[in-house]
Amino acid sequence: MDVWKQFEENNITHSAAHHLLAILELREKRGYARVTDVARHLNITTGSASTNLKSLKAKNLIIEDDNRFLALSTSGEALARAVIARKHILQRFLTDIIKVSPEQAEIDACKTEHLISAETAKKLDLFMQSYELHNKAA
Repeated sequence: MDVWKQFEENNITHSAAHHLLAILELREKRGYARVTDVARHLNITTGSASTNLKSLKAKNLIIEDDNRFLALSTSGEALARAVIARKHILQRFLTDIIKVSPEQAEIDACKTEHLISAETAKKLDLFMQSYELHNKAA
């Protein structure tokens, strides 16, 4: 197996992950999300957001209704929530275990949240739980 090719086979890019997260957050806070809202949320142009969202629509990760409101599909929401969970796991590991500053941990977790596999995220979470239990008992 060519390990280096695995990087290119990720489900989504860093940018795509942030577009999914923006839709999720906007819908949770406001009840709706449009292309212009996503662009404003991510501090990018509407054209850029539109181009990126078109790719996510093609992958059936987002849905746009007749009124141009965006929603995450079931698989899009699952992916967005998985990215959030991975980010939290990575941040906890970086800050609690190897003592990276919270600011740097947030940056590094954001860079890698969409790249690690579900298996690695699960194992890291189990490690964190075990580590926390061990340290409480000590």
